[in-house]
Amino acid sequence: MSDLAQNKKARFDYEILDKYEAGLVLRGHEVKAVRAGQVSLKGSFISVRTKNGKSELYLVGAQISPYKSAGPLPEYNQTRERKLLLKKGEINQLLGKKQTEGLTLIPLKIYTNHSFLKLEFAVARGKKKYDKREAIKRREVDRNLRSLTKRR
Repeated sequence: MSDLAQNKKARFDYEILDKYEAGLVLRGHEVKAVRAGQVSLKGSFISVRTKNGKSELYLVGAQISPYKSAGPLPEYNQTRERKLLLKKGEINQLLGKKQTEGLTLIPLKIYTNHSFLKLEFAVARGKKKYDKREAIKRREVDRNLRSLTKRR
C-alpha cells in the first residue's frame, strides 16, 4: 500500500470523526497519471447526488493532470467529477451522518491497495479559528522541545 496523493490541509482545517475507503471510477489514462503522482486533492470535497431515488457519491475538485504519454486529449477536463464506489449500506450510513449539522465529507488520500486505486475520505467537522491557533502553538512547543533535547 503506497500513498499517491494526500490532502495535507484536511487534518489542519477539519476534525476527523470517521474514515472510510472507496474505489474510484477513472479512465485508463487517469489511472496512469495518478500512479505517476500527477494528482492533487487540494480544495476537493465529496458531494452527494441522487438519481432515480439512488444516492451516489462523487469526488469534486480533485485535479488529475493529463498523462504525458497518452498523446493529445482534446476536451479533457482535469477537475471533472469522479464517481466513488461504495456499498448501498455505507452510502446510507454516510448520508445520515452528513445530515447532522456541520459535518462534511473530505478526501484524505489516494493510495494503491494491491492493483486497485482507493480513496480514503472522512466524515469531518470544520475547526474554528481558535482551534487552529492551538494546533499551531502545540506544534511549535513540540518543535522547541525536540530541538532542546537534541542539543543536550
